[in-house]
Amino acid sequence: MLIDGQVLVTADYPYYRDDPAVWADRLRAVRDELGIDVITCYLPWRHHQPEPGLAPDFTGATHPARDVVGFLALCAELGLRVIAKPGPFIHAEVGYGGLPDWVSPDADASIEPLLDSEGNPSSWWDGSVSRPLPAPLGAAFLARTTQWLSAVGKEALAPDGPVVALQIANEGVYTSGARPLTAYDYSPSGLAFYRDRLRSWYGTLEAYDAAHATAHAHWAEVQPPPRAGGPLALADWGRFHAEYLAEVYRVWAHAVGSDLPVFVNLNPPTVPELDDWLARVRPRLWGGISYGFTNWMGVVSADRDAQARYVIAAKLAPGPNLEENWGFSRLYDPAYIDGATSFHQSLLAMAAGATGFNVYTGVSTSGWAPELDAAHEGPYPDCAPIDAGGSPTGKAPVVRALADFFAAHGAEFLECAGTVRDAFGLYLPYAGIAALSRSLSGLLSDAGTPGCGQALRAFHERMRGRGLDYALVDLEDTTAAELGAYRSVTVPGGPFMHRRVQLLLAGYAAAGGRVLVDGPVPALDENLMPCALVTPSAPPADRDAPLVLYGAADAFLRSHPDRDVHYLIVLVQTGNRGPVGVRTPYGTVEITAADGGAAVLRLTGGGLGDLVVKGVNAYLSSAVAARVSLNGESIVTAGTGDLIMIAGV
Repeated sequence: MLIDGQVLVTADYPYYRDDPAVWADRLRAVRDELGIDVITCYLPWRHHQPEPGLAPDFTGATHPARDVVGFLALCAELGLRVIAKPGPFIHAEVGYGGLPDWVSPDADASIEPLLDSEGNPSSWWDGSVSRPLPAPLGAAFLARTTQWLSAVGKEALAPDGPVVALQIANEGVYTSGARPLTAYDYSPSGLAFYRDRLRSWYGTLEAYDAAHATAHAHWAEVQPPPRAGGPLALADWGRFHAEYLAEVYRVWAHAVGSDLPVFVNLNPPTVPELDDWLARVRPRLWGGISYGFTNWMGVVSADRDAQARYVIAAKLAPGPNLEENWGFSRLYDPAYIDGATSFHQSLLAMAAGATGFNVYTGVSTSGWAPELDAAHEGPYPDCAPIDAGGSPTGKAPVVRALADFFAAHGAEFLECAGTVRDAFGLYLPYAGIAALSRSLSGLLSDAGTPGCGQALRAFHERMRGRGLDYALVDLEDTTAAELGAYRSVTVPGGPFMHRRVQLLLAGYAAAGGRVLVDGPVPALDENLMPCALVTPSAPPADRDAPLVLYGAADAFLRSHPDRDVHYLIVLVQTGNRGPVGVRTPYGTVEITAADGGAAVLRLTGGGLGDLVVKGVNAYLSSAVAARVSLNGESIVTAGTGDLIMIAGV
C-alpha cells in the first residue's frame, strides 16, 4: 500500500498518553520538525471503554484524553493524515495489551480462553499480573470485538476525515505472529475452524483418512498435533495457522465497516521460530489486507541474526515497516539512545524491500492514567525525536533528513529495483513440519525432518556474504512467469512435494532455470505417492562481483528501468574502521560514515546526487567528517557530523 505513490513515512503519536492540551503542539512538532505528515496512532479499547456497561467514549465525555474525535479533527486542521489502529489488541506497553479487563476469560466465564497444545491458557503478562487471553474466534469475545470495532468505524472515523488507512490487530493477533505453532489455538473455536479447514482441503473424511493412514468415524474425532502425528498432520496444522490468521484479520477488518484500506503489522521471526513464522504468515491469503512489519529484534548493525530476520521480514511481501524503534533505549537496548541505530535500521528495511518506515514513537509522552499503564514510568518513550516537553532532540534532524530525502525521491526510489538473479523457494508444508517437530520432539527423527527456515537462513548468509540480493517466492502460489524471472531457485529438500510444485520446477528447469535443492530430492507427492519430477541443477558459476569492495558493511543497489538513476544504500557494521568502497555503474563510491551508521545516495548522470550520510554515533563514541567520493568528486562535512544534501543543497 502506498499513499500518492510515495514511500510511506509515518510517525506514531500515542495521544492517549498525553495531556489533550498539548496535542496540537506535538502534532505541529511532528509536521514541522520531523517533516512527517502521516500520523499513526493506536485506539486502546481499554482506554475508551473501561466498563462493559458503558458505550465507548470517543469524544471525551468521561475523560478529556478519550476525545479521539477531537484529536483527529486537530490532525485534519494541521494538514495531517492518519493511520488509525483500533486493535482490538495493541500491545504498546498498555495494560492487558489494550484489551479491557472485562473481556478476560477470568472476568467473564462466557469468554473462551485461548489454549496451547497442553490445554493451558495463553496469557498476557503486564509486569505484575498475568491474565488469560480470549480466543479470537470464540463467540462471546467475537461479539464484543465486533461491537468495539463497529463503534470505531461509526463514531470515530468520519467519512471525510483525515484517516486514510487502518491497521488491524498487532504483530499477529496478540503480538503472537512469531510464537510457536503449539502456543495457540487449541481452544474449542480454534479446533472447530481447524476441522472446517480440513473438510475444505480434503473434501471427505475418507480422503483425509486415506492420505493420513487413519480411521475416523466423524470429523470431530480428528485431532491436531501432538495427538495426531505424521508429516501430513504437521503440515496441516501449519497451514491451519496461516488460514486462521487470515480469518481473524478478515472478521476484524469487516467489523469496522469501513472501505478504508487495511494494514497489519507482523513482528519479524525469531531465530528458533523461523519455521513457525513462515508457516503462519502468508499474505496472499489475506484478501486485500496489506502486509506490514515491525522491528523489536535487536541492533542489526551488531547482530547478524537480527539483520537476517529483518531482511527476511522485509522481503516476504511488499509493505512498510510500521514500527521502527526511534525512542526506546531503556526498554529495549541502550544503542537506541542515538539516532544512528534507528537510521541504519530504517534504511535496511527500505533496501530489503520495504515501501515505507515509521518513527515509533515520534513524540515522548508523560500524562497517562495508571489504569492505562501501571508498569512503565514516564516519559514514554525515553528518547523520542520530540521530547516530552515538545522540543526537538538530536534525533529530529536525522528523521527530517530521511523524510525530506524520500519526500523528494520516494516515488522514483520505489520505481527502481535491485539486481535480483536468484530466489529462494518457500515450500511451506516443510515449515509446519519443522516447527512442530521441534516443539513436539519425538514425532519425527531429526534426520527425517524436512524444514524451510534452516535452508532459508543458510541461503541468506550465502547471498549476503557475497553482497548479492535475492527474492523470496512461495512455491505453492507462484507462477511459471514469476519464477522465470530468476536464473536460479533454491528449494528446501525433503521426502515429498506437491505434484504441481514439482511440475512447476521441472518446467522452470526445462526452460533454462537452475533448481538447487538444499537436502534430499523429493520422491513423493503431497499424498505420499511416488513422484520424482525434480532433477537438481549444478549451481551457477560464482562470477558475480561483490558490491562492497572494502570495509565492513552491507550494500544494496537499485536501478531505474528507464532512466539513468540509481539508489545506493550502505549499512556500516558495528566495528568498522575507515571508509567503505562500493561498486556502482559509475565506478567505486567511497563513503566515510560513523561506526554502525549508514548512507543513502541518489546517483544520476554518472555522478552524485542527493544523499544522507550518518557521520555521528554518540552511543559508540564515533564521530567522523562524513564524506562521499566518486570519480574525483567529493562531498564532505566541514567537521565531524552528518552529511545531508537535498535538492542539491
